[in-house]
Amino acid sequence: MRLLPALTALSLTTLGLVVTSPPALAGGRHATPGPTATGYGGAVATVDADATAIGLEVLKRGGNAVDAAVAAAAALGVTEPFSAGIGGGGFFVHYDARTRRVSTIDGRETAPAAATDRYFIDPADGLPYDFTEARVSGLSAGVPGTVATWEAALDRWGTRSLAASLLPAARLAERGFGVDATFRQQVADNAAAFGQFESSRALYLPGGAPPAVGTIQRNPDLAATYRLIAKKGPGVFYRGAVADDIVETIQHPPLADDPAGAWAYPIRPGVLTKADLAAYRLRFPEPTRSDYRGLTVYGMSTPSSGGTAVGEALNIIEAGLPTSATTTDKLHYYLEASALAFADRNRYVGAYTDPKVLKKLISDRWAAQRACVIDRTKALVKPVAPGDLNGAGCATAAAGAEVEQGQSTTNLTVADRWGNIVEYTFTIEATGGNTMVVPGRGFILNNELTDFNFAPTQGAAPDPNLPGPGKRPRSSMSPTIVLKDGKPFLALGSPGGATIITTVLQVLLNRVDLGMTLPEAMAAPRASQRNSAGIQAEPAFRARYGPQLTPLGHTFAADVAELGAATAIEFTRGGGFIAASEPSRRGGGVAAVVRPTR
Repeated sequence: MRLLPALTALSLTTLGLVVTSPPALAGGRHATPGPTATGYGGAVATVDADATAIGLEVLKRGGNAVDAAVAAAAALGVTEPFSAGIGGGGFFVHYDARTRRVSTIDGRETAPAAATDRYFIDPADGLPYDFTEARVSGLSAGVPGTVATWEAALDRWGTRSLAASLLPAARLAERGFGVDATFRQQVADNAAAFGQFESSRALYLPGGAPPAVGTIQRNPDLAATYRLIAKKGPGVFYRGAVADDIVETIQHPPLADDPAGAWAYPIRPGVLTKADLAAYRLRFPEPTRSDYRGLTVYGMSTPSSGGTAVGEALNIIEAGLPTSATTTDKLHYYLEASALAFADRNRYVGAYTDPKVLKKLISDRWAAQRACVIDRTKALVKPVAPGDLNGAGCATAAAGAEVEQGQSTTNLTVADRWGNIVEYTFTIEATGGNTMVVPGRGFILNNELTDFNFAPTQGAAPDPNLPGPGKRPRSSMSPTIVLKDGKPFLALGSPGGATIITTVLQVLLNRVDLGMTLPEAMAAPRASQRNSAGIQAEPAFRARYGPQLTPLGHTFAADVAELGAATAIEFTRGGGFIAASEPSRRGGGVAAVVRPTR
């Protein structure tokens, strides 16, 4: 994230905006860009100042939430290239103010037609590849869905063309942005892998080292790719020259003649073909829906597990949490409900889960069956077993293995003056994707196929998340829109792999049950219980709540510096907005409104 001095005259000129001093982010009133903004006329929250500025400018010029979201997303492909971009995919959730309908776009990546359930099994020894070996290879890249998602969203709900939406980001890529400590560290963390590929090394390791903080990072190849798509349409990406280059990169990784540093694994080519790219199709599933304390919570259905897991956990909390609950009680139920929801997700939720099963998992009856195993005075021993779909009472099935997914992603939240909303989570999976920059095109390919389970994880039970031809891997992305009395109340989402689910769940708990304001709910310390023996927690959470939770039997794993990097918008009376992003996680985010009130 680039906060200040990113929104300086250089940055705003890059975006083609009129420059004043200080930056006029909001309808002529001066506003210092920061993690929270309150006002009217539309709102944008992202992890990056340049992306927020681009989205806000679209709103100020009469564009709607979809127009602003696509323009901001394209900008994030420039400034957050290790988390998202046109080499990946994601999930787009839209609220239409006129029809009061929530709709979704599944732009998840797909496996090639040649994939089988042994796709990540080494034929030499019959064992699964190590994660890093699978990731840094052509095998890990699925067919990207982001470009198709942008086009479909604009066609269905936008007012601007895809070409117009891409041009501000193209200008940003051409003129560059200031490298901050987060960007430099992300390059450093991937330096060994980037150093194996000529194209990646040339772009991100100038002079053989990560770019220095304060230098200008430019990406003329990505600018040219954006302009090519703007001119010729998405067909050039899926069937034309860009598709040719994607396939060449996957099938013949662009290895450096003199790689920078040793690499422990063979870099394996993939089997994805141009026919796989041409065959890509978006899906438009109905959103998940659950009710929580008078609110209606909409989320993303499969192949994401986010909507189902968030909805199930909320229902378990509501079913079991007494009205007299203390803060400790509420956090105890949050952690227990999260573990139960993850047990069920791992057992039952995949790309092709029967809709009847999904409906059952977010039903009140199922929540009661799962909540009955929670003891208010004592934590369950983890991992817990999944529930028995054919059982009654507190019936459970045989336990499966813990499953982890994903490392990095980005998220944005946009609302316009008419009340339309976009909650959009998109990704290339691990920070740095599969680490291969497509030569001459300026974007990194995803490693989303490593979100499949490499081998069965559920014992004798079927594993819902094994690879297969044309299959989409399970995701944890959880873009969420919440209505109150049929009107927008809150929209939120986050990156963070499997911790996305718990981040969204905890922000909702903070706001609804713990009575925090939205900025407080975003800033509060986080913990993530994903049905593992130890809770993953930020140090501040463990310090503040550990003394109360440990006597209940909760155990903590090693602390993590941060969990998630959320964005959110709350809707206030009279058409107002509270836009919020992270004050410090992942370098902090930037929220803005068209007409600020303070």
